[in-house]
Amino acid sequence: MTRRTFLASGSAPALLRAASRSKPNLLLLMADQHRADWMGCDGNRAIHTPNLDRLARDGVRFAHAYSSTPTCTPARAALLTGMSPWRHGMLGYAQVARSYPVEMPRRLREAGYYTHGIGKMHWTPQRNLHGFHSTLLDESGRVESPDFRSDYRSWFASEAPNLNPDATGIGWNDYTARPYVLPERLHPTRWTADSAVHFLEGYQRPEPFFLKVSFARPHSPYDPPNRWWERYENATLPPARAGAWADRFCTRSGPADDMWHGDPGDAAVRRARVGYSGSVSFVDEQLGRVLEALDKRGWTNDTLIVYLSDHGDMTGDHWLWRKSYAYQPSARIPMLVRGPGAQAGSVNQTPVEIRDILPTLLTAAGLAVPEACDGQNLLTARREWIDLEHDVCYDATNHWTALTDGRHKYIFHAYDGAEQLFDLTADPHELNDLSGDSAHAPLLGRWRSRMASHLEPRGPEWTLNGRPRPRPKKMPFSPNYPA
Repeated sequence: MTRRTFLASGSAPALLRAASRSKPNLLLLMADQHRADWMGCDGNRAIHTPNLDRLARDGVRFAHAYSSTPTCTPARAALLTGMSPWRHGMLGYAQVARSYPVEMPRRLREAGYYTHGIGKMHWTPQRNLHGFHSTLLDESGRVESPDFRSDYRSWFASEAPNLNPDATGIGWNDYTARPYVLPERLHPTRWTADSAVHFLEGYQRPEPFFLKVSFARPHSPYDPPNRWWERYENATLPPARAGAWADRFCTRSGPADDMWHGDPGDAAVRRARVGYSGSVSFVDEQLGRVLEALDKRGWTNDTLIVYLSDHGDMTGDHWLWRKSYAYQPSARIPMLVRGPGAQAGSVNQTPVEIRDILPTLLTAAGLAVPEACDGQNLLTARREWIDLEHDVCYDATNHWTALTDGRHKYIFHAYDGAEQLFDLTADPHELNDLSGDSAHAPLLGRWRSRMASHLEPRGPEWTLNGRPRPRPKKMPFSPNYPA
C-alpha cells in the first residue's frame, strides 16, 4: 500500500508519520475453539473453508501449531504477552491479568500503529484496552451486568429490541446443536465481520493499522445459519474416534448438556459435528468478506495476515467435549501467515505456539522482540519441541503437562503421575497409547527426561529424582502472574 501525504518540512509529527508508512499493516484474524483439522487445507475433505485455504495457498501453514494452555483465557494471555504459561503466570483457566510488562496492542501503538480490536477479547475488566486505541466487543457468554454490556448486545438491542439474542436456546458450553433461529444478519459472527469490513472500508488515518478481528464461534453454541446447517446435514463428516485408553470417559460426567465427557449417542455426536462444521464454514465465509474488503483497498500485499484459534474442540473424540486437554483436537490449532516474508504455499513443520504471534508481528513492524517474550518469529522459528500444560479443569483428574515435537507427544498426568505417549505420525488420532509398550520404553524415557528438565527450574514441587512428580493440588497461577 502507498499512502501519499504532503507534509510540512521539518514537522516532527509529519516525519513520524512518513516513517510509519513504510511498515506493513497487521491483520490478526482469530476464531474461538477452532480445531486445526477442521480446515480443507489441513486435509479435511468434508469441510468448506475456501478463504482459509486461500490464506494457506498464498502463505504458510504451520502443521504443528499448538495452544500451550488450551482454554480461552490463558491462551489469550499468551497472545497478549508473547510469553509461555509459566512466564505470563496462567497455568489454567482464570482471569487475564490487568496488565503485563509487554502487551501486543500497547507495543504496536507505541511503534506508531493505530490499534483496533473487534470481537471477543475475554479480558477482565472487559473494557480494559491493554493499549488498543479502541475496541468493539462481543463477549459471547459474558452477558449484561450492571456495569457492562457488550457492543454486540447493544447493537442487537437497537436493531431487534423485541427479540432475544439467545433465542436459539443452546448454552455456551453445550454439545447440542441447531440452526440459528433469528435472521442471519443478527448473528454475532456476521456482526463481527460487518464491523471489520466497516473499519477497513472507512480507514483514512495516515498510520498503518493493527486490526484484531476475533470471532466468538465456532465455540458453542453450535448455531450456524440454516443454509450452513443444511450444507452438512447429510454430509460425510469425520467420525468421532476414541482410543481404548479413553473408555473411562464413555460414561457421562453429568446429565446436563455441558458435560465434559460422555457418550450421548451416535446421532447426538453427529448433530454436534454438523453444527460445529456449519459454524466453522460461516466463520470462514465472513473472514472472506474481511479479506475482500482488504483487497478492495489494494492493501493485501502490504499487510501481514495471521489466522489462529485460541484452542480446539474435542467434539466427542475420546468421548470428550469442549477443551482443556492435551489431545490433538483440543491443543492443536490452525496457524496461517500470509504477507511479507511468508513463502506462498509452504507447510512449516516447526512446532509453534500462540506465544509466537507477538514476536512475529513485532518483527514485521521492524521492532525488536523484548527479552520478556518467550516466543519466536513464526517465519524463522527453530525449536525441537513445545511445552503444553493445564491446571485442574472440570475435575481433579484433568490436570497435566505435556511436550510435543509434532511427531510424538508425551503427557504427564499430574493428579496421579500416569503417563501417555503417542506416535502422531503413525497415529494422528492418538488411538494407541504407547507408554505401556516395552518396545517404546527408551523413547518414553527420553521424553520423561525432557519433561523433568523443563519442570525442574520451577522447584521441588514439580520434579523428584529426575522425574516429574504428581501434583494433585490445584495451582492455577505461577509466581509470575501479575498481582
